[in-house]
Order: sequence, then structure tokens, then C-alpha cells
Amino acid sequence: MTAHSDPAPTETAGQAVGLTAIGTTRAGMLMTLKRLGEATADQLAEQLGLTVAAVRQRLGPLVGEGLVAHRDERTGRGRPRRWYRLAPAAESLFPKRYGQLANQLLGVIGDADPSLVEDAFTRRAEEREAQAVRRLKGLDRDAAIAELARILDEDGYLANWEKTAEGSWRISELNCAILDVARQHGIACASELSFIRAVLPWARVERVSHLLSGGHSCSYEIREKRRVRKAPTPPQLG
Repeated sequence: MTAHSDPAPTETAGQAVGLTAIGTTRAGMLMTLKRLGEATADQLAEQLGLTVAAVRQRLGPLVGEGLVAHRDERTGRGRPRRWYRLAPAAESLFPKRYGQLANQLLGVIGDADPSLVEDAFTRRAEEREAQAVRRLKGLDRDAAIAELARILDEDGYLANWEKTAEGSWRISELNCAILDVARQHGIACASELSFIRAVLPWARVERVSHLLSGGHSCSYEIREKRRVRKAPTPPQLG
């Protein structure tokens, strides 16, 4: 059996960026809350070697940014005790190994039966297509492209769109939500192109830029298919 334990490259390369980018003290506060689960300002001050006033001063912006949440606990007649914890949005700052896990699982499945990997991507594509088709139904060309870009953006691709001077459209994905999987499974990229073609049956779609080939984005040029006029049927001679 093939080993599938290598870390996903982009995940290990960027695992420390999220926290360090927000400053040492703020990062330490979030790390402490991650470790403790919940803490008061007094407890955080003790853990970090800061004054309670300094901790509260830093907690305010973290709460405002949606990274920290709090609850108040009243145990008597006095002032309620405030407990702080990480908000769900803060989880994005900590290392995740989703790509590594996906590659490991796909590797194990592929060892058992290579066709099952292709089947898995096919099933995923079918579900995405069905949902997208429902959202694009009844929209004109421009609105359909805009909605498709919105769908891709919601899926984590940081997508945008533009209409070109030639009357075609271009959708660009500035982020690949499945980059680590795509590095090992080419079918992931093929399925993305197939997905866009499937939900825009009226269009001719070509990939003109590719992240895995060194491009700044995965970009797709979309042109409306030309209608082929049928030649008139010649009259039949009696």
C-alpha cells in the first residue's frame, strides 16, 4: 500500500502566518483562549504577564473583529463575571490540514480501487451542478455569469468576473480552495472546468490561466456559442 502521510505543502508553509500577522500580544491572547477554552480578563492577565487593564484594552478590538466572544455569569448581587472565548471566525487563524486529510483518504480509496476516486469527484460535480443550475435558472447572460462567480466565491475560490471588450466574459479564481488536492489529483482541476461548462450550456468555456501552471489565477474565458443556421431544404421535384 502507498504511504499517504506527507503534509500538504501549502498548509505547512502557511501554518504560522495567520496568528503572527495580527501581532504578538494579540496572538498570545488568542492562543491562551484556545488552550484554556474560556477565561476572564484576570486569568488572561495572569497567563500573559499583563495588567488587567491592558488585557481589556486588547480584548475590545478582538471582540469587535468577531474573533473573540464573551458571556456574563452572575453568581450574586455584585457585578457579573465576564468570560471570554474564541469565536468561530478565529478558527481560521489556526493551522488546518484538510488538504492532507483529503489526499490521505483519496490515496487509500485509490489503492483499493482507482475508479472510486474518479467516481467521488463525479458525484461532487453532480451535486454542485444541480445546485448551481437552480440558482442560474432564468437569468440572462450577464446575471448568470455574475451569479456563477458568486457561487465560486462562496466555495472559497475568491472569484470575480468581468465582461471583455470583445463581448465575452472572464471568470477568475484568485484562490484555489482545493489546491493541495489538485496538486496530487489532476481530476480535481478537470472537474472544475467541467463544472463551469455544465452550468453554462450556452457557452464555450476555455481555461486561459492556471494556478498550478504558475498563473496568478485560474481564469476562464466564456464565449456564447454561435447558433448554426440550418440550410434551407431544397424543394423536391415531382
